[in-house]
Amino acid sequence: MAKLKAIYVCSNCGIQYGKWSGSCADCGEWNTLVEDVIDVSVQKKQESQIKRNAQITVRKLSDLDGARMIRVETGIKEFDRVLGGGMVPGSLVLLAGEPGIGKSTLMLQVLAELSQLKSILYVAGEESVEQIGLRSDRLSHKLDNVDFLMETDLDTILGYLAENKPDLIVVDSVSVIYSESLGSFAGSIPQVRAVTEGFMQYAKQSQTPVLLVGHVTKDGSIAGPKVMEHLVDVVLHLEGDRYEEIRLLRALKNRFGSTQEVGVFQMDSEGLQAVESPGQKLLKERTGNVIGSALTVTIDGRRPFVLEVQALVSKSYFGYPKRSATGFDLNRLHMLIAVLEKYHGLKLGEQDVFVNVVGGIKIKEPGCDLAIMEAIKSSFKKEPLDGQQVFIGEVGLDGKVRDPYFKEIRLKEVG
Repeated sequence: MAKLKAIYVCSNCGIQYGKWSGSCADCGEWNTLVEDVIDVSVQKKQESQIKRNAQITVRKLSDLDGARMIRVETGIKEFDRVLGGGMVPGSLVLLAGEPGIGKSTLMLQVLAELSQLKSILYVAGEESVEQIGLRSDRLSHKLDNVDFLMETDLDTILGYLAENKPDLIVVDSVSVIYSESLGSFAGSIPQVRAVTEGFMQYAKQSQTPVLLVGHVTKDGSIAGPKVMEHLVDVVLHLEGDRYEEIRLLRALKNRFGSTQEVGVFQMDSEGLQAVESPGQKLLKERTGNVIGSALTVTIDGRRPFVLEVQALVSKSYFGYPKRSATGFDLNRLHMLIAVLEKYHGLKLGEQDVFVNVVGGIKIKEPGCDLAIMEAIKSSFKKEPLDGQQVFIGEVGLDGKVRDPYFKEIRLKEVG
């Protein structure tokens, strides 16, 4: 008969406690202890643990004789860009994102492009093979070299991997995989940590790349204990508005490359399509002069993006005029409005001001201040702006325009 016991696990570091506390004594974080239930009658298995009497091999970097690992390129340039040039053998990669954002679709596209690999294993814990087949047919992907394993038990999966030794492994998703050696349910903090450790050990020992698919919580953080992000080699985050076409793939952590790279994808009926030059398409499609619309270039990591910002200024019929910003910081909008009133003579005290960044991309840096101001001025004065003119500059409280950082990269993008 199962003997259940309630424990409290820190969602940040994974340390277990017998009773609840306001803060974790190990990592010092507050309000991170989550209740969990384990079966103390189940004895932990020892197969995945390092044996004390195992032979230990010590190596020096000089023993490599100049040899370097060859990255596995997926053929999807934007995906390889974020990884730093491709997947590294023995690496453990975590791909996270909101439900419906396109994580599984991106994984299927990566597998379809990796035709040079002899065998690929897709561990499906959330969908059946028939459901995956329907998506593959809809996206017109050929997955002839992919084997699908419908299993959620970690020990069974690791046993299959030891016998068959695939060239690449995809686990969708890590939150539904569990180990019977733990008495807790799948998705709990101890389970997610144990599953991640199991795949990490296999990846390092076999030199096989492993891709884990994860989820995010309501506040946008990756679901599971923080220690999971420390265990993996690469943390990728796929983000964007599910009602918009643009998806951004960024590396929150990358032991084998830069975390400043951003991949751009466009969602259509055939899946996620890599967009290498998103700004050039916008520049070609933009014709004529438009009131309240301005072009600018923002920087995300090291990647420049040509964006269209729109502004609408209309008379307010309420005592307090409305200020609204979509894709732009509202507090900074208030500052720019104050600068327009003080230094440019615009009377906006009785005007509603709405600002929108087209395409669902968010502006997180001040290099687009000038474009926002020019769009507001254009809407207020009802004077159209040149459709091919691009506004770049940071506006200070003194009303002066300063050169933004990475000015040369921005100019090159529109040059």
